[in-house]
Amino acid sequence: MKIAIIIIRSLLGLLFLYTSISFFLHLSPEAETTGNFKAFNVGLMASTYLIPLAKSLEFLCGLSFITGRYVTLANLIILPVTLNILLINFFLTPENLPIALFVFFGNIFLIFSHWENYKSVFVAK
Repeated sequence: MKIAIIIIRSLLGLLFLYTSISFFLHLSPEAETTGNFKAFNVGLMASTYLIPLAKSLEFLCGLSFITGRYVTLANLIILPVTLNILLINFFLTPENLPIALFVFFGNIFLIFSHWENYKSVFVAK
């Protein structure tokens, strides 16, 4: 189980680092968008802060996953981002759904593998 945790954590960390660094340094060309996803993407870009915020969180959580430090906190911080990745891909770009499923369920797997660290949040005092 420990090896599975390290593998999933490392793969997610590398994926988050790659996507965030690629966004900030413009390493890969922007994919052509069409239809409803294009309208959604235009709205996101018009907000001017939302995508850089999400990519900054991806970068920080990716670093956390790769180094193995603050993973418990990073799992909670990245959860809303991974949920949005899943839902956007489910409804707007289903061709990318396998990667989105891996990201979301990988995050859920890491949360449950560190569940002992979260128990105190749900205990009434």
